[in-house]
Amino acid sequence: MIRAYRLYTGPDGNSHVVPGSVNGGHLVDVKSIQFKETAAHSSYDWHNDPTPQYVITLAGVLEFATVGGEAFTLRPGDVLLAEDHTGSGHKWRLVNDEPWKRAYVIFKEGANTQFVPDRA
Repeated sequence: MIRAYRLYTGPDGNSHVVPGSVNGGHLVDVKSIQFKETAAHSSYDWHNDPTPQYVITLAGVLEFATVGGEAFTLRPGDVLLAEDHTGSGHKWRLVNDEPWKRAYVIFKEGANTQFVPDRA
């Protein structure tokens, strides 16, 4: 099972998080991939995601937070399904001594992301 978190904008205009996983073994329609690295101990204040995408953490440990106080930690191998394109947004900070190395995987419009929420 590949650990994942879905970050989305709710009807209240705020970002929310749903823990879950990515349903492995299925193809996902994507149009591009980009790799990025950010220095250790960095942070990024309130912002939204520009487009529906996976953000796959390759190195680094991050804490994410929403305005409403929801929080989660991304570790290497975790997948963020970023779908909070409007509203209050989210912020993150690196909490270990490694840079954040990641891959942004941009979906084709209408792609099935294969995200499966955890059972409540």
